[in-house]
Amino acid sequence: MKHKLTWSLLPVALAVCAAFPAPALADTNQDLLNELRALKARVNELEKKIEAQAGKQAQAPVQAAAAGMTPEQQQDFNRIAVKTEALEDSRDMLGFKGLKVSGYMDPTFVFNQRQHRAGFQFLNSVGDGGYTYDNSYIGSAAIDFVKETEGGSRWRLTLSPQRSTQAVSEGSASILHEASVSVPLTDLQTRFIAGHIPDWSGYEYLQPTLNKLITHNLLFDLTLPTAYTGAGLELTRDKWIVKGVVANMNASKRNANEKTPVLAYRVDYAKGEFQGFGFAGVHGRAANNTENVLSDPMDSSTVVSQRDSRVDLFEFDAYFIRGDWTVQGQLSWGRQKKAAIYSPGTTAEDLRDAYWSGLSGLVAYKFEPRLEGIVRFDHIFNSKNGGGLLTYATADDHNGIGPAQAYQDDGVTLANANKGVDRSALTLGMNYAFNLSTVFKLEYRYDWASGPVFLDTKSGDYKKNNQLLSTAVVVSF
Repeated sequence: MKHKLTWSLLPVALAVCAAFPAPALADTNQDLLNELRALKARVNELEKKIEAQAGKQAQAPVQAAAAGMTPEQQQDFNRIAVKTEALEDSRDMLGFKGLKVSGYMDPTFVFNQRQHRAGFQFLNSVGDGGYTYDNSYIGSAAIDFVKETEGGSRWRLTLSPQRSTQAVSEGSASILHEASVSVPLTDLQTRFIAGHIPDWSGYEYLQPTLNKLITHNLLFDLTLPTAYTGAGLELTRDKWIVKGVVANMNASKRNANEKTPVLAYRVDYAKGEFQGFGFAGVHGRAANNTENVLSDPMDSSTVVSQRDSRVDLFEFDAYFIRGDWTVQGQLSWGRQKKAAIYSPGTTAEDLRDAYWSGLSGLVAYKFEPRLEGIVRFDHIFNSKNGGGLLTYATADDHNGIGPAQAYQDDGVTLANANKGVDRSALTLGMNYAFNLSTVFKLEYRYDWASGPVFLDTKSGDYKKNNQLLSTAVVVSF
């Protein structure tokens, strides 16, 4: 060790030599000898300081060992600390701090009695046949990115090929499901929200990871909006959460001559640990899909879509979840001006208003921690003015909407064009949590109406009922 320290002092000695006057400048040999002695003393002083410092460094592991770590463990700990700080710096520089990524897939098998269809469905286009209760968001995949900054602002982007809310609401091939921002104003409980936001009405969620069954209830499918594009506020006060937006309903951009938005809101109250309630509403103007007004009264082969019309929606829902039991329910009411299926004339003035109301209830019980049984019942009253539901302003023999069909000698005709059918559905299901990220689902569903309205695609006849049998696997991360 002594030799190593001596050699390590060589650069220091040279530097000290450079700092002192060169021996060549000394007047006598005595002066030279004095300078060499001074240099030696200086080197000895520096050597003692270095040895003292080395002693302190050698003592540090001993002190750490006294605390329960060997010198080798202390060195490993120091390396880990340095690497951790480097990883944190790299994460912050790349923008990964506060970023959460999640996703899911649910390949599904569906048998539809009246459609004479049986097979797997996964990522098929919603535009193929339109939005139907046996298609909806079934067989989807999504990836969700949520970023929260140190100031509390949240940024969210959810992508879902073929099954996004924008694809459903606008009939496009868009993969955009949600793109929203949430910015705290005065505090974290008072936020500005904006962007493309999925509808928040009802007790049932869109995602298969949050939906106990495979299909959705009738109110979800036929009476609720899909998404809002706009801006508003979200307030959290004690047990209350209130949020509202001024937005376009089911449209990322308004058409020409359309400039009145909707007011959409949602209020939730958590009464306690196990129960709570909420209500939501929409009021304003939205797209009118009525096509039964002739563009030319003399030409019965052409029809024209109507401009947006007044919409009023309101729903109330509640839940009780405790132990193995889950009980949820919903009541809904809605109307849209000039959007009924039946009109007595051929001009815009002849258009009638669509009215509907309905209820849905779900009860689930866990027979064991992994196995759960579910029962759900839905009913929609929709007889006035030939029927008509939100975005359904024409008869639909797949979903079972519109006037009942009657059999005459000359073929099938409307039994009463002025009266629509009421719709009901009873669903029985089970789900099994295979592991923390995988759930297997099985469902039987029986749909019926107050009159023949389901088209049997094989016979061409109309029936009062239909049956579905489906199974799915939901894998999430």
